[in-house]
Amino acid sequence: MLRSRPGDASLESRRVGMVARVNADDIAVAHTPAGGYGAVMPQPVLAGCNEPLVAGAPDMRGMWRVSSVEWSSGHAPHPDPIADHVERIEQCADRVCITSSGIIHDMRADGTVDNGVNDVAAANGQPISVVCTFEDGVHMLRPVGMPGIEVTRRLEGDTLVWTYGPMFTARLERIA
Repeated sequence: MLRSRPGDASLESRRVGMVARVNADDIAVAHTPAGGYGAVMPQPVLAGCNEPLVAGAPDMRGMWRVSSVEWSSGHAPHPDPIADHVERIEQCADRVCITSSGIIHDMRADGTVDNGVNDVAAANGQPISVVCTFEDGVHMLRPVGMPGIEVTRRLEGDTLVWTYGPMFTARLERIA
């Protein structure tokens, strides 16, 4: 705590313009609550973090909505589970938190299993472990035990391109 000394009338004025540095490490890792978070998206996890993004990290922060989906099979399932997908992406330093469809996937893009996604899958609620990295400006996710499978997010101009392994590629527009 800053304490003023006698004759130090400027302490309060120096404090006014100060912003406390909140780093990614200062915020507890979030996990999906049992049964998912329900119909209302929870409050942002990294909202108070003001540590800059690491070099090579694409700035994907914001709320995104799918604008188109191309299924690898050439045929969308009916009903299409991705067509109405909305996700919030938060970032701070090498940390990424993706909140959508009842899940919260909070991870560090440091290439380790321990700091990757250790949560549940949106599709079936089964436990998952996923390694996360940034590679050439692309957010890469590699599920443990699934060699060759990658989930990627990359920016093409103002569009977020989300490729989900061998299943689909979705294009998302920023809505906030």
